[in-house]
Amino acid sequence: MQEFSALDGAILVDKPSGPTSHDVVDAIRRKFGIKKVGHCGTLDPNATGLLIIVLGRGTKLSERLMGDDKVYEGTVKFGESTDSYDSDGELTGSLPLLPMTLEELNEAAAKFIGDQMQVPPMVSAIKKGGVPLYKLARQGIEVEREPRLIHIYNFRFTDYTEPLGQFRLACTKGTYVRSVAHDLGQNLGCGAHLTTLRRSASGKFDVADALPLAEVLQLSPVQLEKKVMPFLKLAAG
Repeated sequence: MQEFSALDGAILVDKPSGPTSHDVVDAIRRKFGIKKVGHCGTLDPNATGLLIIVLGRGTKLSERLMGDDKVYEGTVKFGESTDSYDSDGELTGSLPLLPMTLEELNEAAAKFIGDQMQVPPMVSAIKKGGVPLYKLARQGIEVEREPRLIHIYNFRFTDYTEPLGQFRLACTKGTYVRSVAHDLGQNLGCGAHLTTLRRSASGKFDVADALPLAEVLQLSPVQLEKKVMPFLKLAAG
C-alpha cells in the first residue's frame, strides 16, 4: 500500500480580498517548502471565503473536489453595469431604479433557479486560442464565448436597501456569480453588478472550518500537519 506523509491532503483557507487564488497557493508553497500545492476552484481577487488548498499527493484529488457544488453570499448593486460585471470593471451604463420590494426582487431571482446555459464574462480566465479572455478584454477585444450548462439550486435576497441587495446562491461548479448579477440587472431593466462575493461552502466543506490565510502563514510545519485533512480521508469522500 502506498504510504502518505502528513502533508498529503488538504487544508481549508479563508481567502482575504486582494490576492488571487494562485497568490494563496504560491504563498503556502514558499512558506512551507511544499513542491506540489494547488487549489480547488478559483476565487476572483476581490472575492473572499473558502479556498480548498491541496498539498502533495492531495493534488491528485483536485479535480474531484473542484467539481463539488458551491454556496456563495454577496452584494449586488442595481442601477449600474460594468464591463467585468463586478466593481473591478469600468462603468458601462447607469440607469434610474424603479421602486422595488424585496419580494419583487426575489421573484426576479427565482427565474434563475434550475438548468441554464451561461455565457462566461469576457473578463475571465477562460482561454480562447490559448489566450485568457481577460487579456483580450484589456485590449478592447471581445470574442464569442461558448455558453456552459450550469445549475442554480437556490438564489435568494435576504435584504434590499436601494441600490444594494444582499443574497445567497447555491450552484454547480463553473457558475459565474457576477454573470448572474449582470443578467438579473438586465432582466430588471436597470443594470446591475456584483460588489462583494464570499464563498461559504464547497461540497461538504464550510468556511466556518477554514483558517484565515494570515493565520495559516503563521503556522509552524508541525502545526500545519495537524490542520491537514489526510489524503485517504478525502479520497473516501
